[in-house]
Amino acid sequence: MQILNFIQSKTNLPVKGIENTIQLLNEDCTIPFIARYRKELTGNLDEVEIGEIVKFKTQFEELKKRKVAILKALEEQDVLTTELKQKIEATTSLTVLEDIYLPFKKKRKTKAETARKNGLEPLAKMIMSQRVNDLEYTASKYINNEVDTLEKALEGARFIIAEWINERTDIRNNIRYQLERFATINTKVVKKEEGNEKAQKFRDYFDWSESLNRIPSHRLLAILRAEKEGFIRVKIEIDNERTLAKMEDRIIRSNNECSTQISLAIADSYKRLLFPSLANEALSIAKEKADNNAIEVFAKNLKQLLLGAPLGEKTILAIDPGFRTGCKVVCLNAQGGLEYNETIYPHAPKNDTIGAMKKINSLVDAYKIEAIAIGNGTASRETEHFIRKMRFNKDVEVYVVSEAGASIYSASKIARDEFPNYDVTVRGSVSIGRRLADPLAELVKIDAKSIGVGQYQHDVDQTKLKTSLDTVVESCVNSVGVNINTASVSLLSYVSGIGPKLAENIVNYRDKNGAFTSRAAIKKVPRLGNKAFEQGAGFLRIKNAKNPLDDSAVHPESYTIITKMAKDAKCTVSDLIGNKAILQKIDLEKYCTSTIGVPTLKDIISELEKPGLDPRSKAKIFTFNQNIRTITDLHEGQLLPGIVNNITNFGCFVDIGIKESGLIHVSNLSDKFVSDVNAIVTLNQQIIVKVLEVDVARKRIQLALVK
Repeated sequence: MQILNFIQSKTNLPVKGIENTIQLLNEDCTIPFIARYRKELTGNLDEVEIGEIVKFKTQFEELKKRKVAILKALEEQDVLTTELKQKIEATTSLTVLEDIYLPFKKKRKTKAETARKNGLEPLAKMIMSQRVNDLEYTASKYINNEVDTLEKALEGARFIIAEWINERTDIRNNIRYQLERFATINTKVVKKEEGNEKAQKFRDYFDWSESLNRIPSHRLLAILRAEKEGFIRVKIEIDNERTLAKMEDRIIRSNNECSTQISLAIADSYKRLLFPSLANEALSIAKEKADNNAIEVFAKNLKQLLLGAPLGEKTILAIDPGFRTGCKVVCLNAQGGLEYNETIYPHAPKNDTIGAMKKINSLVDAYKIEAIAIGNGTASRETEHFIRKMRFNKDVEVYVVSEAGASIYSASKIARDEFPNYDVTVRGSVSIGRRLADPLAELVKIDAKSIGVGQYQHDVDQTKLKTSLDTVVESCVNSVGVNINTASVSLLSYVSGIGPKLAENIVNYRDKNGAFTSRAAIKKVPRLGNKAFEQGAGFLRIKNAKNPLDDSAVHPESYTIITKMAKDAKCTVSDLIGNKAILQKIDLEKYCTSTIGVPTLKDIISELEKPGLDPRSKAKIFTFNQNIRTITDLHEGQLLPGIVNNITNFGCFVDIGIKESGLIHVSNLSDKFVSDVNAIVTLNQQIIVKVLEVDVARKRIQLALVK
């Protein structure tokens, strides 16, 4: 099978679009670039569809690589026939491929291999023929020094037969079918761990049974984590008698002494070889599905978080709250630069409220502070209450900001490089302030797994998780665009075609030569060649450039078309920008070329109407209920403001201003059935919730969505 047919069968996308996308990928084009600037070639495929092509392209290449290895191994064994080669080359499944190869696979020392060395394979073949009338007499001929009894001869033959049965594709597929349809996952607590305090969070699974193909991803991952930590034992089970009966129906065709031996071999093959292997395979497939599900939820959450509303270029006073160690305060200029840092002690045990108020007031005045960002960790509510009691000489907006991942950033090499002369507490406060100004620019500095918007992120396939999250970050960065003259190395490294090394080169060049004044000047950066420029230029912005198009999402390769549009409209390019009346009169068909068609031209017109428009919404002020400080302040029936801070398949978690987040179960999100939580709520959405249940002992809060 060719790669085009393989991908088309998996995605049902147009063949021409797949073919051109593969060619672009082979030319080292990125997903954002292809989706944005090569619509004519792909048939207007979006990033998700191109991502699917990438996924199945990788699968096909892995399958092809494995086929080459297997064919080589079979050639070396001198067992490769034309028919076998054709069968392997036609295979589109890695599982089927491994089943075909199984009989020829070099095995470690097995019971069947030992039996063969003892000369028992002819006896096994005679038994499988099911035509031997006097089996005892026939088997007695195979007694020798190594096989000194009749029973040992028959047992050895059965080991060989068991291996043959294990290698039969039809048998394996039938058991796979039974597992897929009817398998249950069963758990039992490890007795000695039953009283373990750490095990209590898994107590629901101390005695649990559920259909393997229906178990929700979060529950399977929780069960597997509990098993990994040694608190429970997990077993996959099906109706063994039913499965064995089906195997016998396929194999046994007689009713004699041979059939008795074959029946014993079938039972041995099933118990010792087939079921352990295929049950593990079924669990592995279920785990893979759960991983993919969890990763998909994580990716959706991450995208929403990264595209969270930025406050913009404002002077910010950021506070990392604390009790005993005080509140770390930093003042940031409009570009996020650190101007001042200080520690205040408004809370117990020092209770220097007056001194803290004086200090905050003086900083707000001295640094012309426009907004205050307060981390949502320890002492957050107390600090917010303290700040909101203050009266400033000007309007100052107050925001509570998620601290998730701030400690990871503050101890990272990136933070040390940015602030070599400051400790982790100052760096953490800076991160809190900067993520209010621009969440995307700040959060790209933190390993996405540490941002806290997923579940069981340490339990899923780490390679898949990283690939998925990197793709999300890249998509978000490029959809917003990056100011090349202010962006950090971390942010620039996610720009299409740039990467970490070129990002460093860009920043070093900028530091040495000053701000870039045009997109063309980017080509002067060492090692930034034509390909990197092609891939990245459309996503890089130059503020106040001589050519206004340099601060837009229009790619430089289209500048000549816009110049022609302006000339035909008898105006300048600058006159075109933002002039909806002129832009809507342009006949796009007139400007189509061999490479640029109507889809790209529509994008250009849309961009010219609102050049450089940030797709993100603006930050909104939010206030928690000031009377709710701890879980003990809650009672059933309360209506509270909250912010969605995590989304899962079974519901969403809501920050209501205390240490513990409340859960809105999927059944309490709407009066109607909800298949996708993201269709009802989004990350960081401000909502009103109703308290349904409070379990103080287990620190659990059940909520319902009001609006």
